[in-house]
Amino acid sequence: MKLFLRLSYLGTAYNGYQVQGDQPTVQRELTRACTALFGARCDIVGCSRTDSGVHANMFCVAVSERGTDQLHTSIPADRIPLALNAHLPEDIAVWDACFVSGDFHPRYDVKHKEYVYRIYNSRARSPFERDRAWHYPKHIDDDALARMHEAANYYCGTH
Repeated sequence: MKLFLRLSYLGTAYNGYQVQGDQPTVQRELTRACTALFGARCDIVGCSRTDSGVHANMFCVAVSERGTDQLHTSIPADRIPLALNAHLPEDIAVWDACFVSGDFHPRYDVKHKEYVYRIYNSRARSPFERDRAWHYPKHIDDDALARMHEAANYYCGTH
């Protein structure tokens, strides 16, 4: 059995999800935390990659012991999120865990992905939207908004 985790992260401090040399990444932090908690080197496979500075509201990973499709632990799945969060920085949080079959893959067995791109349209910037939305201080008229919605529809569907 593998461990399946659902987590969220603010990507501001990271060079994306996937390990890239010595750069700070979400996967590097998860690997460090899992190794500390489970006492074995772990492989962490994510549902996708993200670019530098990108956040994830719900990101899924599978955890197994290095080179295997299994994770051996006596920790019950419902206690793993709190245990892992004790080893993670505050901008990464695991909020759900369960065990799945050893052949599960979070990228290939996924049923649905959703990406959200946000525009904060206001003359004044908002510190609460910093790093979470693109601030566009000019008025967006109805015609431009309709064209934006039309263009966004090209991203919907299976690709």
